[in-house]
Amino acid sequence: MMLLTKLLLAHIIADFMLQPQSWVLEKEVKKAKSLKLYLHIVIHIVVMSLIVWDVSKIPVILIIAAIHLIIDVIKLYLQNDKNKRFLFFIDQLLHIITIVIAYVIVSSTALNLDTLFTENNLLLLTCILFLTTPVSIIMRTIFSKWNIEDITKDNQSLEDAGKYIGILERILVFIFIISNHWEAVGFLITAKSVFRFGDLKESKHRKLTEYILIGTLISFGIAIVTALIFQNLL
Repeated sequence: MMLLTKLLLAHIIADFMLQPQSWVLEKEVKKAKSLKLYLHIVIHIVVMSLIVWDVSKIPVILIIAAIHLIIDVIKLYLQNDKNKRFLFFIDQLLHIITIVIAYVIVSSTALNLDTLFTENNLLLLTCILFLTTPVSIIMRTIFSKWNIEDITKDNQSLEDAGKYIGILERILVFIFIISNHWEAVGFLITAKSVFRFGDLKESKHRKLTEYILIGTLISFGIAIVTALIFQNLL
């Protein structure tokens, strides 16, 4: 597993940290004729060799670098303004697959899918996937309640915005407490105070300040008590 980690680390360093944007732009223009493309592959070889630090792995490193070159060249000739972002992720996925396959072959280790698809890994994958398109759709549905033109034309408060803010802050407080991160509750209170500071500063009404303070303390207080009750019952 250490070899796989080293190869992935080398890829991150060589493909992202040691590849200036100017090289990327030149490769997009000159494609296979770009000297930066081949210099980029040389850097991959050097970085992999230094991190792996095993002469017996040089043939594997050269094979990974050669496949990396082929993938990059194909991407450069297929790439256009419309599919640029899509091909970027495909390109990175293919590089990672190449490294994993090379590791499996060299280490003579069978890729055990049972250890890959554990309950924790599946739960992690489910959460990550949920945070992508599903959450985007949920947010789009929520924000469809408000018209962006109405939001920008005046300085009035959004309809029911306070209700949604209160619900979200109570849920966050509940999650922070049951996960034993009380410091995050303090951070949330500080963040809300910063955002509310402008309203309180511009207003000369003491009653408004007291109203906001009472509302915040009640909201947070109920969430904290609920979380504590949950912990005790659990």
